[in-house]
Amino acid sequence: MNVPGPDRHALVTGGGGFIGSHLVETLLRLDCRVRVLDDFSTGRRANLPDDPRLEIQEGSVADLDAVGRAAAGATMIFHLAAIASVGRSIADPRGTHRVNYGGTVAVLEAARRWKVPRTVIASSAAVYGDADAALRRETDETHPLSPYAVDKLASEAICDFYRDMHDIRCAALRFFNVFGPRQDPASDYSGVVSIFLDHAARNAAPTIYGDGEQTRDFVHVTDVADALVAAASVPWMPEFGAVNIGSGKATSIRGLWREIATLTGATATPKRASARSGDIRRSRADISRAADLLGWRPQVDLAAGLADMMEARDGRRQTAAVR
Repeated sequence: MNVPGPDRHALVTGGGGFIGSHLVETLLRLDCRVRVLDDFSTGRRANLPDDPRLEIQEGSVADLDAVGRAAAGATMIFHLAAIASVGRSIADPRGTHRVNYGGTVAVLEAARRWKVPRTVIASSAAVYGDADAALRRETDETHPLSPYAVDKLASEAICDFYRDMHDIRCAALRFFNVFGPRQDPASDYSGVVSIFLDHAARNAAPTIYGDGEQTRDFVHVTDVADALVAAASVPWMPEFGAVNIGSGKATSIRGLWREIATLTGATATPKRASARSGDIRRSRADISRAADLLGWRPQVDLAAGLADMMEARDGRRQTAAVR
C-alpha cells in the first residue's frame, strides 16, 4: 500500500463533518498534509484538531471556483461533503441535488484541472433501494428510493464518465450505516445509533419506525476512514468503480435498541410509528470486493463501537463538569 506521508497533500471536502473529521485525524496520523473545504452548515470547526499541517477553507462544494482553489496542489481528494438527509432530499430535491450531485461534478472537474492522481467519493448503500436481497453486492441492480439516493448513484456514474473520458482515477465507496463518536443525535443527519444512545442516556423512549425488524449494516467510522485511505493508496486498477464499505453483518433496529438498553441499563419501551418514506427494509454489505481490491476489512464490531461512543460521551461530560 502506498501509504500517505509528508509528501502527500489531501483535500477533504466536508472535513468538518462526522466522517470527514475522523478521516482528517487518520491522515494527520499518517503525516499527510490536509486541506479541508467545508461550509460548516452541518460540520463543525470544533471537530478539527489544531495542527500546523491542517488548512481550513470555508466554502461550498457546489462552488466550482472554491473547489478548484481547494484542490490546487492536492495529490488525493476525498469527497465527503453532502446533504446526507433522505427526508431533506424529498422535501427539497433541487437544493440537495445542487450539492450532492453538483458537488461531485465540481470535485471531478477540479481533479481533471489539477491532474490529481487519485479521487475517492462517498456514495451510499441507499443506491440499492429495497430490492429483496439478503446481501448487497456491487453487481446488484440499483433501485434508489429517494432523491438523495438518486444523486449518489448519479455521482457514481459521472465518476465512471470522468474515469473513461478524462482518465481520472476515481473510486466510489458505498457506505452502509456509519456510526461512532461525534455523531450529533440532535442533527437531522444523525444515524439511529447516536439517537438511540442519546435516548438511553436519558432513559427516554426512542421512536422505532415500522415494525423494527428492518436491518442495517453498522460500520464504525474509524474503519470507514481506513477504507478511504486504502482506496486512495492501493495501486490503481481500472476495475475499481463502486465498493461496499460495511461490517458484513445485519442488525435489526429493534435488536440495536435491545443491545444499547442492555449496555446502558435503559428500561424505556420504544414508541412505535409508521414506516418512513424512502426507508430500506434490509441492508447488509457483501464486503469481499473491499477485501480483494483494497485489502480492507473492518476491525471494530458493533459492541466495541457502542462502548467507544459511550466512553467518548462520558469523557465530554466529565470535561464539562470540571469546567
